[in-house]
Amino acid sequence: MTARLFVIAGPSGVGKGTLIALARESLPELALATSATTRPMRPGEVDGREYHFLDEADFLRRVEQGEFLEHVTFAGYRYGTLRSEVERRLARDESVVLEIDVPGAREIKRQVPGSVLVFVAPPDLSHLEQRLAARGANSPQEIDDRLAIAREEMAAIDEFQHVITNDDRTRAAAELTDLIRSQLASQETA
Repeated sequence: MTARLFVIAGPSGVGKGTLIALARESLPELALATSATTRPMRPGEVDGREYHFLDEADFLRRVEQGEFLEHVTFAGYRYGTLRSEVERRLARDESVVLEIDVPGAREIKRQVPGSVLVFVAPPDLSHLEQRLAARGANSPQEIDDRLAIAREEMAAIDEFQHVITNDDRTRAAAELTDLIRSQLASQETA
């Protein structure tokens, strides 16, 4: 098997993490790279599982040392993909999935040309607004900010090789799983 890097991007709250988790139930060999962030931990999160939670100074030091494949500031916090997280797994011939934003996907595409880019889209922005409000993790202003960013991200949909609309999580997760299986199978026969 030849390892692949799968980049799953889309607006905040669209369900990227849920779809990845459901796909990984069927594809346990697919490694999830844990991103780093400066945002505070939410209830139930564990450092090193959902994110590597870093303070601002440590994050910036790592940026200066070139430790990130990509990094962005989003909704007031920094997020990034540690190069070591991806390279270590790919070197062990493990395919890796990343859950990142659109600018991060662009940078991954530039730095890792063979990566597979998948955009997860909401059925519409009102659906996305309902999802963001329902999870209860964001203030009304943060939701408005995330929706403004989502509008910009939706405009980048044509930059992605694959688009999955998350109108039904079971169907969308099955579509993502099938896509990953197909990409891995085509890599094996190449």
